[in-house]
Amino acid sequence: MTSKLKEPTDCSNKTYSVCESTADSSSRVEEDGESDGPAVFMCGKCKLPIGDSLSWAGSDDERNQIMLKRISDNVVIGKEPFVSGTRKELGCLVVSLTCHGCGSDLGIVYISTPKHLDFKRSLFCFNVQSIESYVVGSPGQQMPDLDHENRPVTLEYQDTVEQQMTEIKSLAVIIGQRLLEIENNLQCSPAK
Repeated sequence: MTSKLKEPTDCSNKTYSVCESTADSSSRVEEDGESDGPAVFMCGKCKLPIGDSLSWAGSDDERNQIMLKRISDNVVIGKEPFVSGTRKELGCLVVSLTCHGCGSDLGIVYISTPKHLDFKRSLFCFNVQSIESYVVGSPGQQMPDLDHENRPVTLEYQDTVEQQMTEIKSLAVIIGQRLLEIENNLQCSPAK
């Protein structure tokens, strides 16, 4: 089940999360009563995975960004740094993050920041509007009822198919041997 990533309201993710306060740049850790499985973050356009919650570094509600420490190879880091043009990020030197699959703009990496944005430096900051998330093992995910022809290949199903293939091969060998015996008997018998 793929769902649009919602803007965080309480700065909580998984069991523990780090929230950054832009007023005093202090960090706090909150404990969440529910423990969700790890989340996979994907490009909102082509759905390529770009990172996961195991590399979670925090979120910035004011700028509507999530921050990750590590990213996948599906994210292209821009070569040329540029000065951010937004008023809130005045004086920041950033590089863009784009999707390797579709070229969508996903976010930025802060190279140089003023003191009040130091907590973002060298983190991968993704725009929440540009990405989606998938929580592994989230409740409400169900396997659709599929007939045998449309059923996905699982390890159990693969074992069953391999066993059936072995039986079919054995049967084909036995039929082939019987045909050879019949042909030999026909060739050896006198012609009438």
